[in-house]
Amino acid sequence: MAKTNPGRFFEDYSVGQVIKHAVPRTLSGGERAMYHALYPARHALYSSDQFAQDCGLPASPLDDLIAFHTVFGKTVPDVSLNAVANLGYAEGRFLRPVYEGDTLRSESEVIGLKQNSNGKSGVVYVRTRGLNQRGEEVLSYVRWVMVRKRDLDAPAPETTIPDLAKTVPASDLVIPEGLDFTNYDFTLAGEAHRFGDYEVGEIIDHVDGVTIEEAEHMQATRLWQNTAKVHFDATFRPDGQRLIYGGHVISMARALSFNGLANAQMIVGLNGGAHANPCFSGKTVKAWSEVLEKAETSAPGVGAIRLRLVATDGGTPGTLKGEDGKYLPEVLLDLDYWALMPV
Repeated sequence: MAKTNPGRFFEDYSVGQVIKHAVPRTLSGGERAMYHALYPARHALYSSDQFAQDCGLPASPLDDLIAFHTVFGKTVPDVSLNAVANLGYAEGRFLRPVYEGDTLRSESEVIGLKQNSNGKSGVVYVRTRGLNQRGEEVLSYVRWVMVRKRDLDAPAPETTIPDLAKTVPASDLVIPEGLDFTNYDFTLAGEAHRFGDYEVGEIIDHVDGVTIEEAEHMQATRLWQNTAKVHFDATFRPDGQRLIYGGHVISMARALSFNGLANAQMIVGLNGGAHANPCFSGKTVKAWSEVLEKAETSAPGVGAIRLRLVATDGGTPGTLKGEDGKYLPEVLLDLDYWALMPV
């Protein structure tokens, strides 16, 4: 009897199926140090206990995307081990901060299936929840993945495409308990720009760029225990290239956005996202943002700003799609998220 796990294929999923993922992970300052070594991350709330305490939190939380990558990584052996590509995200909400010492685990529910017309693969939609050691939900999101079929003759399942919200309403955003930006120190944060200084429709060129290195991508993917074959096995793709984990691009772009959005401190919502084109080592990632929406919150001194974060390997900031409505070839990531900012 085989003891190894070949991973699930498209025909192994059914709508309503709940998958509890292995292996829980306790996070420490090591993950923060590695994250800040891999990405030029400098947001003050995630760098200083004192800064976080002055903002009403008990200590500096771990970066929101550390929690996201950890929860995401747990799901890979069950959801995307045999994936062709991770296609998109929706309805993401960060529900409570994650601190050093917290233990995270993940579980997912299959909420949609659609076989591709070529009969060789299909799209699987899952809603994933990240839970801490107390069983509290720290984040949830939907993603959809293109997965290979094991048996090309296996019958196609009934097509079920979930009706997903285009955005998380501002009223549904969860503000961390105690968060208070009324005594926010803009000098220590690194920029003077506050909520009122940004206008809907404004484009921000984050200026800096980082060339993706094969070694750093491999290190990052292992850090998050992401076992998808496309990221490790150079024989898995016909072109012989290892695909850069999309989350690596997300974190790189988010870190680059500090230059111009240093005060967009906490990610609280993930409205949508698309890995528009594949990324490989050697590409230089740059980023720009567009302000999409602004909303007040009930927390003192705290506003919510909705941003489109675009990662590219060239092109003009503000340019996203061609006349045919398709993403331009230099666009790597199109991410729509909510962040908290001092008013």
